[in-house]
Amino acid sequence: MNQKTKYVLADRGYDADFIVEYINKTMNAQAVIPPRSNRIVQRHYDKCLYKKRNLIERLFNKIKNFRRIATRYEKTKINFELLIYLACSFLWLI
Repeated sequence: MNQKTKYVLADRGYDADFIVEYINKTMNAQAVIPPRSNRIVQRHYDKCLYKKRNLIERLFNKIKNFRRIATRYEKTKINFELLIYLACSFLWLI
């Protein structure tokens, strides 16, 4: 699977020059990582896009409540992917 991405969202823990450079040059994506407060030169990042990261984290937290997914009982990729779809569908319905 060869997928391209436009943005890579991460928290302040990944605010290192070599990580941001890798994302920008090797992956041809924009790094949306807020700079640490002790950085001498504060880097610009898209604050609106970074706020959406919270939605993704909350989804992962809800999916982890499904024991079969959290413990990875399904060993094949397709079965695991189908369980993810099933869990997301269940969460969407409630």
